[in-house]
Amino acid sequence: MKFTQPRLPYAPDALAPVISATTIDFHYGKHEKAYIDTLNTLIENTPFSEMSLEEIICKSDGKLFNNASQAWNHIFYFFQFSPNGLKEPSGKLREQIESQFESVDAFKKKFEEAGATLFGSGWVWLSADDKGTLFITQGGNASNPMTQGLKPILTFDVWEHAYYLDYQNRRAEYLHSLWDIVDWDIVGIRYGE
Repeated sequence: MKFTQPRLPYAPDALAPVISATTIDFHYGKHEKAYIDTLNTLIENTPFSEMSLEEIICKSDGKLFNNASQAWNHIFYFFQFSPNGLKEPSGKLREQIESQFESVDAFKKKFEEAGATLFGSGWVWLSADDKGTLFITQGGNASNPMTQGLKPILTFDVWEHAYYLDYQNRRAEYLHSLWDIVDWDIVGIRYGE
């Protein structure tokens, strides 16, 4: 097994009530595990077994891409949260958000709208190019901005399994609630890397 599922840096109930322990158990414990297990099976005895997860995402398609990208996307998603992290962006990232979107609140509103209006399943992303310019993008299914040469720094999962146990069909409420657990220190580090 090349890829393993990292242990979350917080207890299963630490993000409640925004994300319940039950959702953590199903979403990270079962969905994410299945993506990693399937990925390991698909790459066995292929040239992909020698690649990083990021390389596989950028060089594969079909079932392999879907499982590799979903495995990466979920780790990226769950590891941006903290029950007691930095609640607002700071430093260079805050300056860039305010420069491009006028204010942090205006950015959040635009980001939530992108997630709420994505038809079907997928992801909404905040990414940066090599000059630090920010982009809000929507992507269906297992999409990942790395395939377009961008560096992801924040994502919200809009697959129903991400929110249905806690919010039923209230996707917009789920998206708005996630800001309470985003750790902007992590997002800022991703931006500055």
